[in-house]
Amino acid sequence: MPAIPIIMPQLGESIAEAAIISFLVQPGDQVEADQNLIEVETNKATMTVTSPCSGRLVKFAVELNESYEVGATLGQIEATQEEAVRLGLDVPAPKNSNSEAVSKPEFGGSKSRVQPTIRGLPVPASATGASYLSPRLKARMDELGLHAADLAGVAGSGAAGRVTVEDFEKYISSLEKHKMTGASSMRVAVADAMRRSWTRPLATVGLPVQLDAVLAHRKSSNPKPGPALYALRALAIALSENSAVAGRLVGNKIVHPSAIDVGFAVEAEDGVLVPVIRKADQKPLKDLTQRYNELVELARQRKLPADATGGSIATVTNFGTFGLIWATPIPLPEQTLVLGMGAGRRAPFWDEAKGQFVPVTEANLTLSFDHRVLDGGAAGRLLQRIAELMAKPEKL
Repeated sequence: MPAIPIIMPQLGESIAEAAIISFLVQPGDQVEADQNLIEVETNKATMTVTSPCSGRLVKFAVELNESYEVGATLGQIEATQEEAVRLGLDVPAPKNSNSEAVSKPEFGGSKSRVQPTIRGLPVPASATGASYLSPRLKARMDELGLHAADLAGVAGSGAAGRVTVEDFEKYISSLEKHKMTGASSMRVAVADAMRRSWTRPLATVGLPVQLDAVLAHRKSSNPKPGPALYALRALAIALSENSAVAGRLVGNKIVHPSAIDVGFAVEAEDGVLVPVIRKADQKPLKDLTQRYNELVELARQRKLPADATGGSIATVTNFGTFGLIWATPIPLPEQTLVLGMGAGRRAPFWDEAKGQFVPVTEANLTLSFDHRVLDGGAAGRLLQRIAELMAKPEKL
């Protein structure tokens, strides 16, 4: 009879191990598929491990009050050949009574016995990425200047699909068969910033806003403010009214910003730079325009002065310059917020006074934020306030 292992399952996101509390059945008992076998405890809850199939429980391979990692073998069930076939195990049928004994699948045996049923996946079905890095693997990655994100598509052969050093070396060797070009220092810096940003739970809300008032104000202004500057100034005023929404969560404290310094994204060669306008809440739009235009040019030349970089509490990005109407930009690692503006388009708007649709210029504003600091309601109210301020550009 085939021997089927009982495996410690993934009991929740970020849970790597669980302690054995009690055995709910005894060796020799007949069990059914999905029957509760073992009670375990994680740092979050008490849960049960169920039977992978029906059959006879041969033994438990673990002890009470001991912790075992995800993927560890907890015991063994003797299943019928039909049950093994149902599970997808490659078990040869018995030839006859005089032939060799039917070979059993190795206890906790090779993953190659189980064939995935889904074809054409962009990465192997077992490529869960480097969720756990051993000290040896970390040392090897540090030696090559790599991060865990670089191994996202690697299929691990270790316990619970963990990436081993051997998996890593095989992956590195395979890369040498492909064309490779060096990444610029700016691209590496942007990649590092986004990798660190993505360690937080991020969310995005959006809102359509009318730009007719902004466009009319811009047309009559000299010099003309950039469209993103209107959004920047509105964001700065809104944040000055409630700085907590731009605060950073450190432990159990919200650290409020000491000044409303807001950055704006400028596309440069092979990357993005973020010049900063200091105390943007204290200077009217007309006094910011010249400085804004200067910083745009300096950023494109990659000649930003030191006092115009770093230390901002939020960023504004005008992805509408690329013809995009919607995007979910990622806030910088040291920031909680990034405000995005999409391309303006003519759209019908119902005018209650006229009782008919009228054409307006409309664009989407998006607010991406650290969900640990803000919830959807607070983010929505902030975005509504920004839209209100942009509707009256003469007051910016």
